[in-house]
Amino acid sequence: MNDLADGFARHLVDWAATLGAPADSRALLDTVARRLATATSAGHVCVPLAALAGAGSSPPEGDVPPTPEEAPRGWDKDVLADEDAPGGHAAVAGLRARLLASGVVIDAAQAVAGRSAHPLVVDAGGRLYLRRHFDQERALGAALVARARGAAVAGSPARAGNAGVADEVPPPPALLATLFPPRPGAVPDWQKCAVLLALHGRLTVISGGPGTGKTTTVAALLACLLEAQPALRIALAAPTGKAAARMLEALRQRAQTLPAALAARLPTEAFTVHRLLGVTAEPGRFRHHADNPLAVDVLVVDEASMLDLALATRLVDALPPAARLVLLGDKDQLAAVEAGAVFAELSAECVFSAPMRARLGLSPGSGSASTGVLADSVIWLTESHRFRADSGIGRLATDIRAGRGEAALAWLAAGQDASAGWIADAEARPSAATLACIEAGYAAYFDLLRAGLGGAGGVEVAAAMHAFERFRVLVAVRDGGRGLAALNAWLEGRLRALLGLAPDRSAAGRWYPGRPVIVLANDYLLGLFNGDIGLCLPDASGALRVFFPAPDGGFRAVAPLRLPAHDTAFALTVHKSQGSEFEEVALVLPAQPLRVLTRELLYTGVTRAARKVTVAGAGEVFVAGCAARTLRASGLRERMREAAEGG
Repeated sequence: MNDLADGFARHLVDWAATLGAPADSRALLDTVARRLATATSAGHVCVPLAALAGAGSSPPEGDVPPTPEEAPRGWDKDVLADEDAPGGHAAVAGLRARLLASGVVIDAAQAVAGRSAHPLVVDAGGRLYLRRHFDQERALGAALVARARGAAVAGSPARAGNAGVADEVPPPPALLATLFPPRPGAVPDWQKCAVLLALHGRLTVISGGPGTGKTTTVAALLACLLEAQPALRIALAAPTGKAAARMLEALRQRAQTLPAALAARLPTEAFTVHRLLGVTAEPGRFRHHADNPLAVDVLVVDEASMLDLALATRLVDALPPAARLVLLGDKDQLAAVEAGAVFAELSAECVFSAPMRARLGLSPGSGSASTGVLADSVIWLTESHRFRADSGIGRLATDIRAGRGEAALAWLAAGQDASAGWIADAEARPSAATLACIEAGYAAYFDLLRAGLGGAGGVEVAAAMHAFERFRVLVAVRDGGRGLAALNAWLEGRLRALLGLAPDRSAAGRWYPGRPVIVLANDYLLGLFNGDIGLCLPDASGALRVFFPAPDGGFRAVAPLRLPAHDTAFALTVHKSQGSEFEEVALVLPAQPLRVLTRELLYTGVTRAARKVTVAGAGEVFVAGCAARTLRASGLRERMREAAEGG
């Protein structure tokens, strides 16, 4: 990354020099360009000038503090706003002036007013952007606000932009009563509220942790929509193939509770977002866009927290103006690998207008008069049906999400709940106890392989996949003794030894019965997508093939040599595990605190487990991870506010 940042900085400084920029502006640009390049590679959309003003040297890569308005706990807002302090208003104003004088930075108002070739943009809030990120953020913000304000609740003030938009779908009382029977007490049925909210408008953002009923809510919503409009064109999508397949399977299960006529109309296929948009030979270009929109009336996107800014912008751009968009995700999970934290920003605030509260049957609250840009478009599901808040996994997830690392560690170490275990392991490489836990997790899979390979019938693919998918090792990093490569190598060695296979470092030796494989690149000809997982097993003739789950419930066999980029998948990074669920998980922490180890990563890893999670690591590493937050510098909410105000 340093080479790319250096090259980017040199290019901008040379550009500024040809424009006759002052020497002090060029010198500043050299430092700022490097900081911006490293920040965007770390997932930030922009860099607040308050993080740059008065700084003579760069902090660690990706460590970009927020503006005073966005400062979380731990940042001193008074210092950031101090006129005389580094990063204060006076320093920021001076930095802004010097950057604008470079000739390669333009003010956001000027950028919006007309076309220009300036590669960098600084907005009124003191955020410095790459031009493409500013343009994407502005386009996405405007599109989301227009969609959110496309329908009005009866009795609420008229909103602009309603012309030509289909009326909201009236809730079907009989079907809703069947899907959501009356509940005792005064606790709201938030799943039913989410359905009513989505029937109202063209944008609905539903955030909820594991087991809170997001898929159940979607099944009910689609049933209500199809009862009113049987010919609706509905599409299901997710950022990865694994997440798309899991969404479709979950929807099929929920469909069993619906009337048969409605269940038969539900979608029978789910797409990756890239496949839905239609990948072309030109990188970053898709077949579907504003001038060639998707032929859909309703689009449901699961695991939306994995959407980066660029992909979210292209997806919304390709959606017909009158179509409904439903985004599902967990605002507390990890953000996208690429720049942006779109879902977290969209779901950060859940407020309802007074008419909407009445529609949902909620008592009037302090937020009933809210006029937020996404008011009446966001809802949180908070009741987990998978595990209680005080159960092992539920309690651990709650403590991590709240940053209560020391309390969580003390509770884990006490061993009070069988569903959440702790292995104190401060070694550079996993301890014997950690390795024993991991091997025990795969024992059923390894036993099945040994029995099947030695028997006349061979290994049954469905049984092998079921045994493998019940357990997974998750890690935070790829390298090091406690990283992805080391654990995959160790597990590979254990399986080969159990099967009586000698070590083999040749190309052919990489393939052996039972090797799990994760696809790392999309291959549209083969129908394989980033995140798909398959198992290498002998086919009927004894030849090794990699078997992947097929949409019809069966399996597809692919020759190993035909696979796109791939890796062994006994262990996965927590990022790659998003969109997956396993009965049991072993989460192996790095040997020391790292910037990548945050509460969002720990929360995501822990909540991949449905029945049991075991965390292995040093106590201080776990506590430090719970204390660290993933902060993504962005201005999407500001762009939405500007769009709402007509700016």
